[in-house]
Amino acid sequence: MLSNINNIGFIGCGKMGGAIISGVRKAGFENLTGVEANSELADSAAKRLEIEVITDAKNAARKSDIIFMALKPQYILECVANIKDEVIGTNKILVSVAAGVTTEQIENTAGGNISVIRIMPNTPALIGEGVFGVAKGKYATAEQVNIIKSLLKNIGFCIDIEENQIDIVTALSGSGPAFFYKIINEMATGAQKLGLEYDKALQFALKTAIGSARMIELSNIPVETLISNVATKGGCTAVGVDYMNEVHTDRIFEELIKCTTDKAAALGKGK
Repeated sequence: MLSNINNIGFIGCGKMGGAIISGVRKAGFENLTGVEANSELADSAAKRLEIEVITDAKNAARKSDIIFMALKPQYILECVANIKDEVIGTNKILVSVAAGVTTEQIENTAGGNISVIRIMPNTPALIGEGVFGVAKGKYATAEQVNIIKSLLKNIGFCIDIEENQIDIVTALSGSGPAFFYKIINEMATGAQKLGLEYDKALQFALKTAIGSARMIELSNIPVETLISNVATKGGCTAVGVDYMNEVHTDRIFEELIKCTTDKAAALGKGK
């Protein structure tokens, strides 16, 4: 599938760009070119990632068959405008990692029929445990989507989504690690206030979170059933679950996902 790919470019070599570069190298691909805004950043990234890193995005786009744009949303369209002459009329794949900026905006900025794929990663990709929402633009093909997924599978799990769902995925998995970190930390802090050392409490909380997630993943048992299996009537777990129901944690998380989704959508509008 990758036999026709001669070079892959990365415009933006920060944490997420670096994580994707790591995954691509694990796939056995070594012809990589990074781009950073100035020579100092380029030199630093080249040493850190052990690839060629230059400051000329046009040059990188010209020689790359796939171009990852691992930039903040406010810089994506400027980047597209800069490299469009190197992309239009080719079979190059343009991959955007930015929240809020649609494939249609990218296509319109380029002014041509270009293959655009959006991915929404999350930071566990840095340790090979990411999850990627993958949505294709109007002109991208299923084969091109599979090429991108084959590059990302070494640092995470890919899920195909419709583009109109990607802001939800941004809230759920893109922002989700911070929410889970907060839950784990606050459970540990609650135990600490009752007399358990924080370091031990944190280990109990995070190992319980990992084990519970694996139970959902491996057991094929509905989540509601897993809850009821632990929260037996009259037991201490049932008291805790009842309390969660009383304070409407379901509403809290519904609003959490909604406000984060709304912000993701607003980013594409410069808000």
